[in-house]
Amino acid sequence: MRTITVPLILINLQDDGFHLLVEIVVFGEKLFAVLDTGASRSVFDKTLMEKNIEGITISEETQAATIFSTSVTLTGIIPLLKIGSLTLKNYSAVALDLQAVTDTYLSLGHPPIAAIIGGDILMQYKAKIDYQKKQVRFYE
Repeated sequence: MRTITVPLILINLQDDGFHLLVEIVVFGEKLFAVLDTGASRSVFDKTLMEKNIEGITISEETQAATIFSTSVTLTGIIPLLKIGSLTLKNYSAVALDLQAVTDTYLSLGHPPIAAIIGGDILMQYKAKIDYQKKQVRFYE
């Protein structure tokens, strides 16, 4: 079993809690995602997906179980998603409007958010989060 260690950025949200950010590469761009153990499914920003995927589809059946859920979601295939050296090919992605999340982060001096990495990826790759070392380990 191969271990992949990826650095995390711990951000303080106005002394009201903390979020973990991880750098991802999607559509050839380095972007930031929130690592969210409470999200059952990873989601990607709707605008990012619409800009980069021609065959994006609307689905009323696919629910992304996060606090950002809506009844209608967009789905599409991301040809290559990298989280550190963890490489996911042809990832079947769900897209939601994450602009409100990005706006909040920007207002607090943090980078924009392109995705939320949730339980589907974290569970599949047996993720272990180390807050002290500010890293996540994936196992494949």
